[in-house]
Amino acid sequence: MARNTSALRSQVESALAGRILAPFTSGNSGTVETVSVGIPEADGLIGGLPRGGITEIYGPSSSGRTSLLMSVLASRTAQEEACAFIDGHDVFDPYSAQGTGVRLEQLLWVRCRNIDQALRATDLILHGGGFALVVLDLGNILPEVIRHVPLTVWFRFRRAVEHTPTIFLVLEQEPHAKTCASLVLRMETEQPHWAKVGCHRFLRSPHACLFAGSLLRAEMVRSRVQPESMGWPNRASPAVILESKYHPIG
Repeated sequence: MARNTSALRSQVESALAGRILAPFTSGNSGTVETVSVGIPEADGLIGGLPRGGITEIYGPSSSGRTSLLMSVLASRTAQEEACAFIDGHDVFDPYSAQGTGVRLEQLLWVRCRNIDQALRATDLILHGGGFALVVLDLGNILPEVIRHVPLTVWFRFRRAVEHTPTIFLVLEQEPHAKTCASLVLRMETEQPHWAKVGCHRFLRSPHACLFAGSLLRAEMVRSRVQPESMGWPNRASPAVILESKYHPIG
């Protein structure tokens, strides 16, 4: 029965796409509190991350999802807010995160081996409360696997954070929360930057280059919240270019 209901919801959402923004939601389109992403260009585009809702950030590998996430974690932990990171495929690197400014003493790292563990951990943390930011990283899990997650799971997560100060951030290769998401942001790589190193002791060729960063494109796909401030929305452009710099550790 639940599977049939989820399938019916998806069909209705697809049929009404572009005409009705969120056919199965109500009362969640008013002014909400938002916090800074930590990147001025991104804040100007989306108005910050909404509390009490789901934000989806999606894109292929190397699209800037992790760079944006590290900025958010650094911003929130710098404010001494308790954050939880549910690592869906046990790929989080705490040393790299610390190098970008994340205060690890403010971060709970939950290491998971598969999507079932990740969803169960997320459910416990969201319903337990007490975290200003909860991140569910599914970026290294195949979209074909995530598509089998019932829509009721996303509704349960949305209900858990509604009317709370929690920011629930989901990282994926494709969006899956449908109308449960308050904000959907797509990331992609625009242009890589390479630095010439000349005769580097590890690179004998005089023409060798090292990766120095890239330009990233962030596009707001959907938003059904109105931030309280920060000059949103940017009607002139639905997307902005961000710069990501590579900082080697060690």
